[in-house]
Amino acid sequence: MKHNSDRAEAHPISDLQSRVDEWIKSVGVRYFDPMTNMALLTEEVGEVARVMARTYGEQSKKKKDMQDLGEELGDVLFVVLCMANQTGTDLQAAFDKKFEKRTKRDADRHKQNRKLR
Repeated sequence: MKHNSDRAEAHPISDLQSRVDEWIKSVGVRYFDPMTNMALLTEEVGEVARVMARTYGEQSKKKKDMQDLGEELGDVLFVVLCMANQTGTDLQAAFDKKFEKRTKRDADRHKQNRKLR
């Protein structure tokens, strides 16, 4: 995974929000109400948990559990983008603000954590 500081002017999350909004309006008809999307998000996160437990945890896989982690994470992202759009949340700005806060707060914190060595 690359982290490129030269991409500071790019707005990939905003672009994703726009793509989802266009899709909803052209294919999806309209957004589900916020509580339905909250329930869908919970369902999708549960599917991520199932894949993680069976792939990286101690649970054995069943044939019906052969889901792709990337696909399930994509489902989570799609619903999050829908929720952001319908609530007027600029996820790019929210992410940038949170990333800056974490960078300042955790500048030395993790480097000093003996558990991470």
